[in-house]
Amino acid sequence: MNKIHQFHALHTSEELLFLGNAWDMLSAVALEKAGFKAIGTTSWGIANTLGFSDGELIDFDQHVSIIRTIAEHVQIPVSADIEAGYGEDTATIVEHVLRIADVGVAGINIEDSLKTKKGLREVGLHSNLLSKIRTALDTRGFKNFFINARTDTYLQMDAPLSETIERAKAYVDNGASGIFVPGLKRDEEIREVVFHIHAPLNVLSLPGLTNVHQLQQLGVKRFSFGNAFSDKIIVALQKNAEQLIELQDTSHLYEDFAKSLS
Repeated sequence: MNKIHQFHALHTSEELLFLGNAWDMLSAVALEKAGFKAIGTTSWGIANTLGFSDGELIDFDQHVSIIRTIAEHVQIPVSADIEAGYGEDTATIVEHVLRIADVGVAGINIEDSLKTKKGLREVGLHSNLLSKIRTALDTRGFKNFFINARTDTYLQMDAPLSETIERAKAYVDNGASGIFVPGLKRDEEIREVVFHIHAPLNVLSLPGLTNVHQLQQLGVKRFSFGNAFSDKIIVALQKNAEQLIELQDTSHLYEDFAKSLS
């Protein structure tokens, strides 16, 4: 079974897919060693390590290079977060998806947010884009490549449930393999989305939305933590650096090493 089919199968098993989010080769390898069955890149984390904010501000070629490095150094499937596709027109976005597929990933996240202004791409336009992406992938030999269609309704709207379901249905009808709804948090709304869409639902970790087993009981099929892990590592890095200066001592750097020997 190749990685594309392996990744697709992880969304249809009884066990929820707990996805580890990586931002470079080191974090990806650490997540694999820890036991994660698949990795999703975090565009926020990647941008942050390069000194940029999230929002397609880094060069796409550089982004592709980082994703290639991650995919080449782990044995588990990788899904690439490509935000809204790094392009204004359909042809450019489709070509970018094919370039990402060519580096060996098993899927993508692609969102319906607009990058040059606030708002969401019109549902018909985004559905057409997804259809063109699916056709191009199938034609290029990437059948079953996982298109995780992210909708940002819960990040941009006050009463997003009905719009979320409408968009999710349209996206699945036009080639999406799964639906990702960051910001979806309330149990009853999660159940409602699961009931109405015939595709795996991915939700994002938030304060109060953290437990894999509870989410599995609600019908969620995929759970990811986005940039939360990379943010945690950055804070730990800063605290350790401050401790070195404050104490003028390096002994705390060897605490874990000493434990491993005991």
